[in-house]
Amino acid sequence: MATAAASSASEPEAEPQAGPQAEGEEDEVKAARTRRKVLSRAVAAATSKTMGPGWDQPQEEGMSESDGDEEYAMASSAESSPGEYEWEYDEEDEKNQLEIERLEEQLSINVYDYNCHVDLIRLLRLEGELSRVRTARQKMSEIFPLTEELWLEWLHDEISMALDGLDREHVYDLFEKAVKDYICPNIWLEYGQYSVGGIGQKGGLEKVRSVFERALSSVGLHVTKGLAVWEAYREFESAIMEAARPIAGFLSPSDREQTFDSQLDKVHSLFRRQLAIPLYDMEATFAEYEEWSEDPIPESVIQSYHKALQQLEKYKPYEEALLQAEAPRLAEYQAYIDFEMKIGDPARVQLIFERALVENCLVPDLWIRYSQYLDRQLKVKDLVLSVHSRAVRNCPWTVALWSRYLLAMERHGVDHQVISVTFEKALNAGFIQATDYVEIWQTYLDYLRRRVDFKQDSSQELEELRATFTRALEHLQQEVEERFSESGDPSCVIMQNWARIEARLCNNMQKARELWDSIMTRGNAKYANMWLEYYSLERAHGDTQHCRKALHRAVQCTSDYPEHVCDVLLTMERTEGTLEDWDVAVQKTETRLARVNEQRLKAAEKEAALAQQEEEKAEQRKRARAEKKALKKKKKTRSTDKRPAEEEDDKEWGDEEEEQPAKRRRVENSVPPAGAVHDGAQESAVTGKPIDVDRSSKQKEKAASLKRDVPKVPHDSSKDSVTVFVSNLPYSMEEPDEKLRPLFEACGEVVEIRPIFSNRGDFRGYCYVEFKEEKSALQALELDRKSVEGRPMFVSPCVDKSKNPNFKVFRYSTALEKHKLFISGLPFSCTKEELEDICKAHGTVKDLRLVTNRAGKPKGLAYVEYENESQASQAVMKMDGMTIRENVIKVAISNPPQRKAPEKPEARKAPGGPLVPRQIYGARGKGRTQLSLLPRALQRPGAGTPQAENGPAPRPANAAPEATEAPKMSNADFAKLLLRK
Repeated sequence: MATAAASSASEPEAEPQAGPQAEGEEDEVKAARTRRKVLSRAVAAATSKTMGPGWDQPQEEGMSESDGDEEYAMASSAESSPGEYEWEYDEEDEKNQLEIERLEEQLSINVYDYNCHVDLIRLLRLEGELSRVRTARQKMSEIFPLTEELWLEWLHDEISMALDGLDREHVYDLFEKAVKDYICPNIWLEYGQYSVGGIGQKGGLEKVRSVFERALSSVGLHVTKGLAVWEAYREFESAIMEAARPIAGFLSPSDREQTFDSQLDKVHSLFRRQLAIPLYDMEATFAEYEEWSEDPIPESVIQSYHKALQQLEKYKPYEEALLQAEAPRLAEYQAYIDFEMKIGDPARVQLIFERALVENCLVPDLWIRYSQYLDRQLKVKDLVLSVHSRAVRNCPWTVALWSRYLLAMERHGVDHQVISVTFEKALNAGFIQATDYVEIWQTYLDYLRRRVDFKQDSSQELEELRATFTRALEHLQQEVEERFSESGDPSCVIMQNWARIEARLCNNMQKARELWDSIMTRGNAKYANMWLEYYSLERAHGDTQHCRKALHRAVQCTSDYPEHVCDVLLTMERTEGTLEDWDVAVQKTETRLARVNEQRLKAAEKEAALAQQEEEKAEQRKRARAEKKALKKKKKTRSTDKRPAEEEDDKEWGDEEEEQPAKRRRVENSVPPAGAVHDGAQESAVTGKPIDVDRSSKQKEKAASLKRDVPKVPHDSSKDSVTVFVSNLPYSMEEPDEKLRPLFEACGEVVEIRPIFSNRGDFRGYCYVEFKEEKSALQALELDRKSVEGRPMFVSPCVDKSKNPNFKVFRYSTALEKHKLFISGLPFSCTKEELEDICKAHGTVKDLRLVTNRAGKPKGLAYVEYENESQASQAVMKMDGMTIRENVIKVAISNPPQRKAPEKPEARKAPGGPLVPRQIYGARGKGRTQLSLLPRALQRPGAGTPQAENGPAPRPANAAPEATEAPKMSNADFAKLLLRK
C-alpha cells in the first residue's frame, strides 16, 4: 500500500534551542503573541458567564463574544502563505478539473493509493471545493493515519468555516481523531488554544482544563516540545487569575478564597509541576517563577527542580544525538528507548516510543516492540488496543502485527463480532508471502478453538470452528495458491491441527483419519515424520488395527528414513502382534530395506564413477600442465636472448590476473629455425602458408617501441586507501588518461591515472586512479556502472587480493528485500525511462536498475526499489503477467538465491576413493569444456615418451600405478551414458 508516504510527509522534530526562543523565529514569536492576546481576550469575555455578576470587565471597543473564535482562526492561520484562500479562475481550472476526475477514477480502482489521496485533497482545496475536500479527507483518514501537516491543514480549514456550536463540536471531534493518530505536541497545542474560544459556553472552562490536562499527560514530558504546552496552560490559568484580581478586594474572605486564592493556587501548582520535569529551558522557567511569586519558593520545590536538572543532563546526550542525525533517526531512537526502558518509567517509555513512531511509522519491528511492552507491562485495555490498531493501519502488510492484535483483543475480552471483523480486514491486507496467510489463519483458528466448550457434544462454537477450518483450507488452496503458486502450507499444519482437535477433544477418530489421508495424498507420504505423527495419534486415540495399517503403508511409502519406520513396526509387533503379524512385518521390512539398499548402492556406484571420471580428468590436466611446463623450460634454455624486463610490468602495476609468458601468438612459438627461410618467407607449422618475415619483424619493432613508452611505475600498496581500481573499459580506448581524467576530477583532485598495457603495448581495459584525499576515492565509487564508450565502467576499491583473498565487491544486497522487485522477461529494447513510467503508477520509485552484461547490453532483467513494502506488494499484484511489447514479464519480491560457497578440498572426496586434487578455474569459474586448444601437430612429447595414436600420452614407467583402471568403453556404452543423462 501507499502508506509509505506518511513517513516521507511527516515533519521532523524541531530542534530544541538553548534559549527560550530560537534565532530567526520571528514569525513564530508573532504568532505566539497573537495567540496569547486572543487567549486573554477570550477569557475576559467569558468571565461574566463563568464567575457570576460583578465579574464584568470592560470589553474593547467593537469586541464581541464571537470575536475570540474569529481572531483565533486568524492566529492559527498566521503561518499560512498569503493569498491561500484567494481563488483565481484562469485557464488552469479546466486542467485541474480533469486531473481531479482522473484521481477519483484511480482511487475507485485502488483505494490504498496514498499519493492519490494527497493529490486529490490538494487540488480540491485549490479549487475551493470545500465539501468535496471534507469528504476526501474523511475517506483518507478512514484508511490511513494522517500526518501532523495534513491534520493541521484540515483543522485550520474547519476552524475557518465553523459558525455555531454544532460546527464547534465537529471541530472538537476532528481534534480527538487527530491526537489518536500520532503524538504531536503542535496538534495538542492547537486543541487547547481552540478550546479557549468556547469558554463562554456551558462547561467551557472545564473543557479547556480537561484538554490541557490530557495534553500534559500525552506530551508534557517531551524534553524539547513539552515547554510550549506547559506555558500555554499556565497562560490560560494566569489570564483567569488576572481577570479576577480587580474585584478580589471587594469579595468576602470566603468568596475570595473560593475564587481568587484557588485560582492563584492553580498557577502555583502548574509552575511547581513543570519545574519537577526535565525540560529544555528549565532555568528560564525557574527565574520566571521567582519573579512572579510573591512568596519565597518552598525548599521542596527547589529540590525537585535541581533533581530535574540532573535528570536533564542524562537526557541531553540522546537529545543531541537526535539533533545531529538525519530523519528517520531509527538507531538514535532505539538507543533512547533502551535507556528509558532501563529507567523503567512507563510514561516516559511510552512517550519515546511515540516520538520514534512519528518518523518511523513504517517500521514493523518498532511497532512490535512497542505493543509487546504494553502487553506485558502496562496492560491498560484502551491504550493497548489503540496502539495495536494504529500499528496495523501503518503496516497492514505485516502479519505479526495482525496476529498480536487478535491476541490482544481476545486477552481484553473484546466482542467476538469485532474480532471476526478485524480478522476479515487482515485477510484483505495484502500480505506478500503465502506463509503469512497460514499464520493469520492459525491465529484465528486458535482463538475459535479456545471459545469451544468441548464438554458438550455439539455447540454453535464447535460448528463455527469446523466451518472455519474448511474455509481456511479452501482459501489457501484457491486464492493463495493462485496468487503465489503455492499454498504456503506444504506440511498441512492447519489440517494436522484439525485432525488433533477431532481426535483428542471431539473423540472423532473417523474424521481425523480422513484428514490424515488427505494430508498424505498431498505429497507428504514420503516423509517418515508424517507417518510417525499419524501413528502417535492412532496410538493415543485409535486402535491397534489402524496403527498396524498406518505403519505398513509407511514402510512402503517412506523414502527418507525407512529404517526408522521399519523399527517402529517391528517393535509394535514384538509387543502386541501375533506370530503371523510378526512374519508379515519381517517380510515387508526385509523386502523394503533390500530394495532401498539396492537403490542406494546404484546411486553410490554412479557417484563413484563420476568421481573417478573427475579424478582422471584432473590427472590428465595435471600431466598436460607438467608437459607444457617442461616444454617451456626446454625452449627457455635454448634461447640466447633474455626475456625483456618489460614483461614484468603487469606485476609492477599490481595486476590481479597472472599473465603467463606463453600467452603469445602460436605463430611465434612455431617459427622454424632461421635456416629454413626461403626468399624472405617461411612456412607456418600450423597452416602451411608462407609468413612474411619482414612484416613480422616490423610488428615486433612497433611493439618494442610501444613497450618503451610505457612508464614503469611500481604499485604502492600504502596508497590503496586513496586509489580506486577501474575495469571493464573498452580495449580500443585511446589515451585512457586524458579521457578518464575529466570524469574522475569531478570527485576530487586526481594525482595520477595509471592505465595498464600489455607486453605488446595494447591497453588492457583497466587502470588505477589515485586521488589526493580519501573522501575523493570514496566518492569515485559512485561512478560504478557508469557508461563509458558504450560499456559499463566498473569502479571498486583498490585491495591487495594476496592479503585479502576473500575480498569481493558486490554493491547490491543478496538478502530478501520486501520493498524491492525483481522483473524478468523484459524486451531488450525496453529503456529505463519506459519501465520507470510503468512502475510509477503503483508507487514512488526510489531506484531502478536495468541489468546488463559486461558489454553494456541489456539482459531483460531489472530491479525496482519502492519507498516501502506496501507499494512493492501492490506493484507485484498489478504488474505480474503484464505484457510489454509482446513480452510477458514476471514480477516478484527481490529474494536472490543464496550463492553456494566454493567447495572445499575436504568435501571433494569420493566414497572409498582418494582425494580429488584442487583445481583453480580463474575469475570466471570452470569452463564448459576442458579441451586443449593446442593442435596435436604442435604437441611435443618429452624425450623417451612414446606417442599415443589417440588420447593422452601414457604415463612414465616410474609413475605410481592407479588403484583401479577404468575399463574400455564401446560406442554402445557411451550411448547408454548419454541416455541416462
